Amino acid sequence: MAIMTRRFNEYDLSDPKAAAQLVKRRAIELGADAVGIGNIARWDTAPLQMDPKQIMPECKSIIGMVFRVERGSLRGVEEGTYFSNYSAMGYGGITYLYMPMTVINLSKFIEDQGYEAIPMGHQSDWRGIDNNGYARKDYSRPVAPGRAQPDIMIHLRIAAFLCGLGEIGFSKMFLSPQFGPRCRVGIVLTDVELEPDPIYDGPQLCNRCMACVKACPGKCFPTDKTVKVTLAGHEVEWADLDMDKCDLTFRGAERADDGREDTYMDWRFPTKPGSWSPFYRKPRNLYNTGQAVCGSRGCTRACMMSLEARGVLQNTFKEKFRRRPQWSVDWSVPPEYSEGTRFRPEAGKESDTD
Repeated sequence: MAIMTRRFNEYDLSDPKAAAQLVKRRAIELGADAVGIGNIARWDTAPLQMDPKQIMPECKSIIGMVFRVERGSLRGVEEGTYFSNYSAMGYGGITYLYMPMTVINLSKFIEDQGYEAIPMGHQSDWRGIDNNGYARKDYSRPVAPGRAQPDIMIHLRIAAFLCGLGEIGFSKMFLSPQFGPRCRVGIVLTDVELEPDPIYDGPQLCNRCMACVKACPGKCFPTDKTVKVTLAGHEVEWADLDMDKCDLTFRGAERADDGREDTYMDWRFPTKPGSWSPFYRKPRNLYNTGQAVCGSRGCTRACMMSLEARGVLQNTFKEKFRRRPQWSVDWSVPPEYSEGTRFRPEAGKESDTD
């Protein structure tokens, strides 16, 4: 009996228009929620450390894919009862499990036809730049003159914009017309020429309502300081987000100036849980990045509710997202545990349960 293997050179990708349609259909079949294509010329002004041509000099096309974060994954954070689901399913699970399978299999499909493809997602742990895009000194060296400092990390939100998948909001979050900020982005670089999609020109998504600014628990968004860039001839602007403050807020912490030594998390200074965290200590990591204790309160949840209220998103729901008053934790008073909460009895004491 002969072995079984994949079929090679089954499809002709020489026609850019037909090839683009074929690749996009396959991406949806493999699990992407939306897919668009940008040609490499749109990256002509990319900074050295974010330039796709530094990775693949022969790159002709970039395929961008949106992967939705389920609205239900935010439910437990919204109610203040189940935080790990968003971090596991809506964050790390997509980043480290679901998205890689999709971009890998799409890349295999392209390589089966005789073209090279590079699958990429949020896996950027070795990147040679910091959260603000600056090269990390004494981290790595270019391997030759004119080469970037490894590791390259393509700006995924900008990639999604250049592939025609949506807008970049004031919050710096990528907004898709299907899900708003409720999405992650994966890409594939390839040397096959694919017909590009136009830059998004649909219904306005971000209308500068500032819901993200008002709801961010760490006050990480300045309203008087923005970043402006020109992308494929389009001027795009977003808030100059305080990444250090966001990094702290994201994990549920705020600065403690009361001289405490026992802190919420290991940091450059003492920390304490903010009113948006119910945990005495920062929970352990899920995957590498799943620490979203704040549950993206401003940049995702508040923005999503604003977009849904305006009726501009394609993924609509029978019920509104926020159905009860927003909670907060008052750490200045003792906790009040609800009826039905069961603790292990202390030694020598009778349990009050049957």
